[in-house]
Amino acid sequence: MSRLCFSLFVFLLVNSLQSAYAQFDVFTKPEFEKVTTAERSIFETRYDDVNWSGSGFRGVAVIDHIPTSEIRARLEKAFGPPTQKVDHLINKEDFRPGHYIQFEYWFIIDDDIPLMILDVDGPFSNGLVYAGASRHIDRMPEIKRTLSEILMEVEELGRFKDFYFDMDNETWHQVGYEDGAFSSEQIDQPQW
Repeated sequence: MSRLCFSLFVFLLVNSLQSAYAQFDVFTKPEFEKVTTAERSIFETRYDDVNWSGSGFRGVAVIDHIPTSEIRARLEKAFGPPTQKVDHLINKEDFRPGHYIQFEYWFIIDDDIPLMILDVDGPFSNGLVYAGASRHIDRMPEIKRTLSEILMEVEELGRFKDFYFDMDNETWHQVGYEDGAFSSEQIDQPQW
């Protein structure tokens, strides 16, 4: 191979590698697009064949040690209201006691990766439950770290009011955050 051909080959190879790396930047943080309550059916249709897994989220993040009520207030400030709460579910035909969540946030990460974060233990616990598409399990630690960073950057907590059913004690609670204080009150079953 002549020296000119070799130089041209190296030039083309370097340019194609630079182009490939420009399309995939490993240092770019994941982008979170929250799914609204009205968009739930679109999300469910788009990701109906997903094999959901929580395996990639096992690494510890700061938000794993924070009370769930504080995480809920941080989520409210960062992303707005949840995608789904218990009052969205309770009147459905297929509602089961396992659906007694306080809240769920659904996201699409980088226009493609589905993510659900749920509070299944109620407001009296710490952390959340995570579920993502198993085919993207390698991205899950990075997604969880980025979510933790976003939430910990919140300086002023967001106001919220939710209902929660404690299955162990069979009691309803109204929980929230307003005027700088968290609240929790045992109530009668809501009139839904």
